[in-house]
Amino acid sequence: MMRSFAIAGLQLNLETADNIDLISRKIDSVMRRFPWVQMVIIGELAGFGPRPSTAETMPGPTENHFGSIAKKHKIWLLPGSLYEQSDGKVYNTTPVLNPEGEVVTRHRKLYPFLPYEQGIEYGEQITVFDIPDVGRFGVSICYDMWFPETTRAMVSAGAEVILHPTMTNTSDREVETVIARASAVQNQCYFVDINSVGEIGYGRSSVIGPQGEVIYQAGCGEEIVTAELDLEQVRRVRERGIMGLGQTLKSFRDAPIKYVVYENGLHGREGLSKLGTLEVPGRI
Repeated sequence: MMRSFAIAGLQLNLETADNIDLISRKIDSVMRRFPWVQMVIIGELAGFGPRPSTAETMPGPTENHFGSIAKKHKIWLLPGSLYEQSDGKVYNTTPVLNPEGEVVTRHRKLYPFLPYEQGIEYGEQITVFDIPDVGRFGVSICYDMWFPETTRAMVSAGAEVILHPTMTNTSDREVETVIARASAVQNQCYFVDINSVGEIGYGRSSVIGPQGEVIYQAGCGEEIVTAELDLEQVRRVRERGIMGLGQTLKSFRDAPIKYVVYENGLHGREGLSKLGTLEVPGRI
């Protein structure tokens, strides 16, 4: 049995502005061209760019608009992320919309890009959701993937695919492509990393398979990244090992080691307590 699922990542040329109409037209265009696509993913903060002043409650008008698009095309939709206003706090949040236009879950970014993403709250829990007859998916946003615990926790909760909208227009984008590949092979899962281009992103979106294979990596211009994921391959790789070799998840499960760094919080750990304050560095 093949559990196949077709995705399209939209690596769009976006500005720090209201991009909602542009994104809507691009989704319409993609679905006319690739009617077999079952899910569309867009980069982090694609709707309005990195502007916390655009924060909305959820549900709200922008999320509802994207719900109508998901329903129109009968697709799963991750419309990048939006700044969410909730109880006087602002979160960086990705809604997950099903083909009926309903919100099945929302992921609040666990690790805001501090000290630069000022005023944004930490999320507090991982996000996984099920697509019937396909499999379990996890969601992370941009800086989340720099912390391997995030992907490991989602995979431990059963995720077979990690969906990762990002917004990177800095020189560390090269390193991020390495992290995406490492995350996939260490956790024997698909990793779908979608960035923007133009003012808010340097592109290089990628789809990585469960053996660390680069299924596709985009360039630095606007692109549509399409791929058909075979979730049975995830099962086979986890059962038989990467290239018939390392069965990493089983070893992680079975090893007797307990990582004391995670016990009773991190703040008292000697190696971490000496790091100083999290702040923008000054001139040398």
